[in-house]
Amino acid sequence: MAKDKKSRSNHREVEVLDALRQLGGAARNANLADLLGVSEETIRRTTKALAKADLVRRVHGGSYLADAEAGAGVFSRLGLRSGEKSRIAKAAAALIPDGACIFLDVGSTSTFVAQSLSGRSKLTIVTNSLNVAQSLANSEGCRVFLTGGELRRTEWGAFGADTVRYIENFRFDAAIFSVDAIDVEGGFLLARQEEAIVSRAVVGQTRRAIVVADHQKFNKQAPMVLCAPQAVDVVVTDQPLNTDFAQQFQEWGIELVNAADSDAAASSDRVTA
Repeated sequence: MAKDKKSRSNHREVEVLDALRQLGGAARNANLADLLGVSEETIRRTTKALAKADLVRRVHGGSYLADAEAGAGVFSRLGLRSGEKSRIAKAAAALIPDGACIFLDVGSTSTFVAQSLSGRSKLTIVTNSLNVAQSLANSEGCRVFLTGGELRRTEWGAFGADTVRYIENFRFDAAIFSVDAIDVEGGFLLARQEEAIVSRAVVGQTRRAIVVADHQKFNKQAPMVLCAPQAVDVVVTDQPLNTDFAQQFQEWGIELVNAADSDAAASSDRVTA
């Protein structure tokens, strides 16, 4: 008789499932390890077994319940195209000088940027993302400020008027934005109004707006405009642009950074060093 996949006899698996429910259906491995008093390796091993039973979905640095609402949010996106996002994040992090004050939004690619910034010196980082804040919590070289606001579980981030008011206390050297779509006519687009409102507030407080987006975000549509496209200074992506986008970015005055080129240059430097 086949074992009922909804019934788990391993006490550790039961504990992890209960912990995920307590944490709203999704959590990073570090959260689960702290809550249960075990190592992150134990959590990874346990969630791997639960994923085989189709009870959880594993993503970069965490997991979520297979039937949780959070599965439609940022946690599920962390597991999509992680290689491309990691390359984009490294190229974006290279644009941030030590000592800078920066903002990172709730997008999944911004979480990868946060991980790439870990270990950097004298950074001041403001974010409305719990994932970003946790990624940098143990980085001794960074001061991390988490905005106030209403917590939205699908994005694991804070939004609303309190968030905007908090952001207005800062002047950023650079801000990192993840977008849901890039259209050659409409510019940089987001799916949620709450996120667009926060992002526009940040644009008004930053010297340099940097959009991070993999190639699949291009020629897509979303209902909310991030900002006037001319307000974006840099786009970091993972593939060359087609002619239409290349011409439009030039008209908008946007600098393009191709993470694939950055990787190739870094590899060349290592070979010749």
